[in-house]
Amino acid sequence: MTVDSFGAKGVLNVGGTDYEIFRLNALEGAKKLPYSLKVLLENLLRTEDGANVTEKHIEALANWDPEAQPNTEIQFTPARVIMQDFTGVPCIVDLATMREAVAELGGDASRVNPLAPAELVIDHSVQIDAFGSTDAIERNMDIEYQRNGERYQFLRWGQTAFDDFKVVPPGMGIVHQVNIENLARVVMTREVDGTVRAYPDTCVGTDSHTTMENGIGVLGWGVGGIEAEAAMLGQPISMLIPRVVGFKLTGEIPSGATATDVVLTITEMLREHGVVGKFVEFYGEGVAAVPLANRATIGNMSPEFGSTAAIFPIDEVTMDYLRLTGRSEEQVALVEAYTKEQGMWHDPSEEIAFSEYLELDLSTVVPSIAGPKRPQDRIELTRSKPQFRDDLVNYVEGQEIVKDRSENGTSFPASDSPSHDATEEQDASERPRDHDVQDVEGRASNPIKVNMEDGREFELDHGAVSIASITSCTNTSNPSVMMAAAVLARNAVAKGLKAKPWVKTSIAPGSKVVTDYYEKSGLVPDLQELGFYIVGYGCTTCIGNSGPLEPEISQTIQDNDLAVTSVLSGNRNFEGRINPDVKMNYLASPPLVIAYALAGTMDFDFENEALGQDSEGNDIYLKDIWPNPTEVQEIIDRSIDTEMFTTEYGTIFDGDERWQNLETPTGDVFEWDPNSTYVRKPPYFDGMSMETTPVEDIKGARVLLKLGDSVTTDHISPAGSFKSDTPAGKYLIENGVERKDFNSYGSRRGNHEVMIRGTFANIRIKNQLLDGVEGGFTRDFTQADGPQSTVYDASVNYQEAGVPLVVLGGKEYGSGSSRDWAAKGTSLLGVRAVITESYERIHRSNLIGMGVLPLQFPQGESADSLGLDGTETFDIEGVTALNEGETPKTLKVTATKEDGSTVEFDADLRIDTPGEADYYRNGGILQYVLRQIAK
Repeated sequence: MTVDSFGAKGVLNVGGTDYEIFRLNALEGAKKLPYSLKVLLENLLRTEDGANVTEKHIEALANWDPEAQPNTEIQFTPARVIMQDFTGVPCIVDLATMREAVAELGGDASRVNPLAPAELVIDHSVQIDAFGSTDAIERNMDIEYQRNGERYQFLRWGQTAFDDFKVVPPGMGIVHQVNIENLARVVMTREVDGTVRAYPDTCVGTDSHTTMENGIGVLGWGVGGIEAEAAMLGQPISMLIPRVVGFKLTGEIPSGATATDVVLTITEMLREHGVVGKFVEFYGEGVAAVPLANRATIGNMSPEFGSTAAIFPIDEVTMDYLRLTGRSEEQVALVEAYTKEQGMWHDPSEEIAFSEYLELDLSTVVPSIAGPKRPQDRIELTRSKPQFRDDLVNYVEGQEIVKDRSENGTSFPASDSPSHDATEEQDASERPRDHDVQDVEGRASNPIKVNMEDGREFELDHGAVSIASITSCTNTSNPSVMMAAAVLARNAVAKGLKAKPWVKTSIAPGSKVVTDYYEKSGLVPDLQELGFYIVGYGCTTCIGNSGPLEPEISQTIQDNDLAVTSVLSGNRNFEGRINPDVKMNYLASPPLVIAYALAGTMDFDFENEALGQDSEGNDIYLKDIWPNPTEVQEIIDRSIDTEMFTTEYGTIFDGDERWQNLETPTGDVFEWDPNSTYVRKPPYFDGMSMETTPVEDIKGARVLLKLGDSVTTDHISPAGSFKSDTPAGKYLIENGVERKDFNSYGSRRGNHEVMIRGTFANIRIKNQLLDGVEGGFTRDFTQADGPQSTVYDASVNYQEAGVPLVVLGGKEYGSGSSRDWAAKGTSLLGVRAVITESYERIHRSNLIGMGVLPLQFPQGESADSLGLDGTETFDIEGVTALNEGETPKTLKVTATKEDGSTVEFDADLRIDTPGEADYYRNGGILQYVLRQIAK
């Protein structure tokens, strides 16, 4: 029951309809709050119950001190939840399992339903198997349904079994684009006790790039599937009132630069400034000049900065976008009236206090790329060739890289140069230069000849662009960059230029509307002439679904250990993510993706090297084909209209014939197929009782992995493809699945047996318990001398021997996507605690949600500084204090070495809120929620 301590409840009439609202002006101080905190304040006013949300919480937020460090916990209740299919399937698997468990505990199974609207968009499963042809999209979708039929049947069951749960079938677009173009309400309405209530649309999602919705003023961010399930079931999300970084925008983007260049610049600035755990809010006169699509592009990259959210307030630009995308006039009127009534409408003249301030003059932005493995490592395009050569040293083992003075290429004579292991985790600016590649004399390059089955012949060398993909949610529905790419393609074709024959080219639009405006503009044939055919509507390359390279190319890369590259218009370029054959990955704008397909190599200087010659033999440079921004805008203006959006989204939940013809199970409780290798009942609730089991100190734990800095959830969580000789591959073969039908880890997230075996199995992960070994391996200390073993096999032996496990890590542990399996897999492997130098926000909370203790080394200390090599046994004392309702700030850790000597230190316990302590005491967030429902 809602308490209204401040008398905030009132009525707003819009167009003759009354809406119940909770007015912010009931509180002094609300007016000067940043937009994002006004949204949070309304959330607290509306959910005040005197227990979870109290008068004190509301006053603390209304009287927010911008200078203060976060120390006040509040309970945020999101209005809705959005999911994609990789992370969403386990959520629905868990809900189905909870229905059974509630019944077993004597509760009403039908009470397990989303209490907040939940929508799932199937967009992560399409892979680029077919490319370079007009039928590529249909062939890829056919294969997608063959691979994923079981999962899709399960999701269709969920759509019928659960209330307030909708599924957007495959082939409609990318989740974040579908969200901002159609699903986002901006202002929500819901009937409560017979009254229609209006309130800000807030939304958490099971994908870190949920922050794309920040571009249209919707506050939300990525959470793990674990938190999303709790939010669906009505549990608030515990958070500390954050610091808010005010980011002032001035000026306008210059003609040579794009929205992608802006976002890479902002990413670099904010990473350098440090915004982990903070909100970023854009303000100032310049905001009005930022198109909505660019706002969404910037909001999308919030996880790459490290911020929780990166939000734009609501203004006339937002209204124009809502009208363009086909929202009803009633909805547009409500959004405008509500935000103006609540002081949420952007007024650049209003003075707002922020915790920290940054500013970017957009006119200073220059064309850029980022890579070769982190989004924040921005490289100005003019510096891309020498920077590539500098970075290549770290990726080519046993070969010295030198520059040939004749400018014919790079040379790779054998030498004893160090491998990339030693310097890999260092920041680009700090990498040692063992070889001065600019000054060393060398032989001409010695590329490898490739003979293709279809008669094509070419040579491959380090730096070859093997994948050029216009992909991912960040850019692929932003008309300014998508149309610029098409115009660049037209200009290139007119000059007689072609993409290099070794480049795998593709376009995967974020929305079907993109195809509509491409067709209306008449530019599709030019894109296709360069090999850029539409291959599907989904994440594709950015999530690792780039599909295989052509066999001859793949074999040549592997046989010669070539460091080839990918260029994608995405937001993630972590190691091992894009394609197992590709070591170096670069983020770039859609037009630059096409430019690199023409160049064919990262070892290219666009200013001074020609892309080719025209019919008269004249050199053609990038500047000769670069699109004119005025022309691009004119084409956009005549090619995009509201009808495109209303047509494409009018049948968004219906799906095509493939979807409609799926056989779908029925019933309130799912009938698990014991032979399924896609969807299995997980073991989280096995043997669970209504009463909690007291938590215990950890004794005699062994180290499963000792890891370095910047270990991402991509390193931890199973993602991408896997081979027959991996634990996951062996499991599937033992269960009658052929190699060709393995599919990806992501597609099998509903099967915990596959996912446990793929946790910590990334091909590029480096466990420091082993020297010079990459991949999912460790030492198994249940055996004499601790021989090398797979992480999974060692874990099985440890669990059989009753030995608890710990993981040691460095800085920024768990950065990257909000992958619940990074925490679920860690827990199911028997890991009881993780000790690192620092965490990214989502992964830390997910570990708690799975009953794993997140600990931090004392400030300034690390495993190495404490002399820990991972062969020790660990005792962790003080955990039992949590049984008394206390949350100690530190726990005593004792590491005992093989010679009996010990290392002792007080580790910071990163259980940051009382709510998190409750989850840990219950063995995890799902167990906590389940007990609440059963009661």
